[in-house]
Amino acid sequence: MASFQLKDRLQAAESWILANPNPPQSWPWTWLYKTGRTAYALARDVLSGQLTLHAMSLVYTTLLSIVPLLALSFSVLKALGVHQRMEPFLFQFFEPLGPQGIELAEQILGFVDNMKVGVLGSVGLALLVYTVVSLLQKIERSFNMIWRVPDMRSMAQRFSNYLSVIMVGPLLMVSAIGVSATIFSSTIVQKLIEIEPFGSVILVASRFTPFFLVVGAFTFVYVFMPNTRVKLRYAAIGGLVAGVSWQAGGMLFASFVAGSAKYAAIYSSFAIGIILLIWIYLNWMILLMGASLAFYLQNPGSVAKRRQVQLAPELQESVALATMWLVAKPFSEGKPAPQQEVLEHQLRVPGEVTRALSDKLIRAGLLSLAGSQGDRLVPGRALDLITVGEVLKVVRYDEDRIVDRLPKVIPAELVGSRKVEETRTFAELLRADGGQEKTRSFAEPEPVSAPDS
Repeated sequence: MASFQLKDRLQAAESWILANPNPPQSWPWTWLYKTGRTAYALARDVLSGQLTLHAMSLVYTTLLSIVPLLALSFSVLKALGVHQRMEPFLFQFFEPLGPQGIELAEQILGFVDNMKVGVLGSVGLALLVYTVVSLLQKIERSFNMIWRVPDMRSMAQRFSNYLSVIMVGPLLMVSAIGVSATIFSSTIVQKLIEIEPFGSVILVASRFTPFFLVVGAFTFVYVFMPNTRVKLRYAAIGGLVAGVSWQAGGMLFASFVAGSAKYAAIYSSFAIGIILLIWIYLNWMILLMGASLAFYLQNPGSVAKRRQVQLAPELQESVALATMWLVAKPFSEGKPAPQQEVLEHQLRVPGEVTRALSDKLIRAGLLSLAGSQGDRLVPGRALDLITVGEVLKVVRYDEDRIVDRLPKVIPAELVGSRKVEETRTFAELLRADGGQEKTRSFAEPEPVSAPDS
């Protein structure tokens, strides 16, 4: 009995999160409602295995690309003589691995120092660049999966955007570090340190500077990597949560490594390699979950029971009619045409559903794109010439003509599924079809058997 009651409560909570037609409008219920929906979607994505698969793939690519990536990133900094300022961030990344992690960071820096980009030759330099671009390409593919973006950047955009970030990104980080150091060492700040409570505030801010730089790096990745427009405020929230998770995960992982003496006894010298794989995997999971958080905050309508929403006919017809209504109403009242993104938020359904149906209505000429940026929807013809039946016909129309593959043995009225009365049973249809077959068989002459010889 208790298990059934718990199951009913869980189903009621799931229905309240996913299928609530009247979401809360007052605080704190609005915050609780949005938090519950986002947490549900994140847990569903992790349990479905999509994020874990992409994180494991990125672990393998990272091991192959970490030295070439650092070599290209440090090449500009070494030319300016400021590459030492980026080394603490690398040590900070490997710090949770313990003393062996520091040794590993020193070995990687040794590889980077010994790598001479200028003497690799054209083929070696091309392979080096390709290795780094392939890593960023897989990162973009993972982010596009999270953001439901079907198309990736073109090849020219990949090389130009990726290499510019690889070269300029570390320089911006070093500049931020230099600016923060200059600010904290200025005479004004030094005088303020002597005055309380300004001294304590400045001391805390100086200690949190590396954390803020990490959050800024996460935010930049969330804005830049997906091949779509990401709003800065949602990327910042995702970056803040990912930064806090990364710091907490580093402390927990450090305690795990400190108590993992049995792993060293079992795996011997391979223990550091296995621990490194786990640490890199944990970092990619944190990064991808932060990106998923930013996506659901920007697209709350994408929170559903399944990641890939089943395009049921009821859903498609209702969304198409609601879209036409929300476009036709302001048009008839002389108000500005609505943006497609605003309509997605009003309908509270996944964006891929609304975009697929609006594109279908646009191809049929019932809707048209307008506005300076082409992101607003207006009726494609006069409202007197658009009927509800025509909208439903467009939604039901099979543009790929897969329906033409159906076998010819099926009665014609069943293929259309709208020409037959819904009250008729299959027994009646089969009897009618059987009578037609008898009529056809009686009309045809019986074959004459060959005479016996």
